Amino acid sequence: MTFNLTRKQFLLGAGAAAGAIGFSSRRAHAARAQVIKFGVDVPLDHPTAQSAIAVGKRIEEDSKGRVKLQVFPANQLGNDEHMLSEVRSGAIQMMGIGDNILSSLAPSTAVDNLGFAFKTIQTAWDALDGKVGEIVRADIMKLGLYPMGRIWDEGFRNITTSTKPIKEPADLKGFKIRVPPSPISVSLFSHLGAAATSLNVSELYTALQTKVVEGQENPLGVIETQKFYQVQKYCSLTNHMWVGYWLVMNGTFWKSLSPQDQKIVETAFNDEAPKQREANDKLNNSLQGKLTSQGMTFNATDPAQFQKALVDSGFYTEWQKKFSSELWSALEHYSGKLA
Repeated sequence: MTFNLTRKQFLLGAGAAAGAIGFSSRRAHAARAQVIKFGVDVPLDHPTAQSAIAVGKRIEEDSKGRVKLQVFPANQLGNDEHMLSEVRSGAIQMMGIGDNILSSLAPSTAVDNLGFAFKTIQTAWDALDGKVGEIVRADIMKLGLYPMGRIWDEGFRNITTSTKPIKEPADLKGFKIRVPPSPISVSLFSHLGAAATSLNVSELYTALQTKVVEGQENPLGVIETQKFYQVQKYCSLTNHMWVGYWLVMNGTFWKSLSPQDQKIVETAFNDEAPKQREANDKLNNSLQGKLTSQGMTFNATDPAQFQKALVDSGFYTEWQKKFSSELWSALEHYSGKLA
């Protein structure tokens, strides 16, 4: 599918429907419909983009055409940092953003990214649907953003490399690894001795191809859909960090919606959360065989070794000081003692 909308056209408001994945109502509401432009970094065929499309259909149907969601996948509206700036200014109405990246503005959103905090993905979902999510959502609102009630799933992250498998913490010493522009990601790998470089995902394939970095870390779904297997040889199943997608809307735009339409929009996103989570987890769990056939070599790791290295380096103690005691206590209710 080809998308022809340029960012300049978008910002000028010209041809707002062109290039987006939108839904045309059969009713004559186009002239007064409120349009939500929704940007996300994943490709069109990724479960997150597909779930957003499903939400758009439901919003238009339930609002009888009063509200329309246009989905712009694959960084069409800019990289994550650019989109976040545009959502805050109101040039874009909404985006899906990893909590690790959002943490540059709302530090508490990184709490669930702490290395090896969650032993299962269900525990992560429970924490974000519970007290941890409640505290974090309140902090996001302080940025002038309105987060939907239920976070979506990106999954556990694993390390890929072009040079060697990562079997134990010592293998990361001096290793040039790309991480997202996220303070906690840089911190985690620095504490493990790696040379962490922040890059947006839109720049990552080229960086791997040209050996600017030796490796990267992402969920298997992203590794496959972004075709990193073409430029990486090894995949080490570390499951070192869980990342979720917050669905955030410009606060002023949110208030411009009627209470009825606010309920329609939030209900549609929240009801889709279990479906998106299940689809994303299923994708991540199904890809080892496919990626092996595409040339990748997999190896298991012992999480306890990596967690001990983080304890010994002071990683957890450092990050405990960055969060409120209330938030840390809420996290440890689900994760168990970390520091």
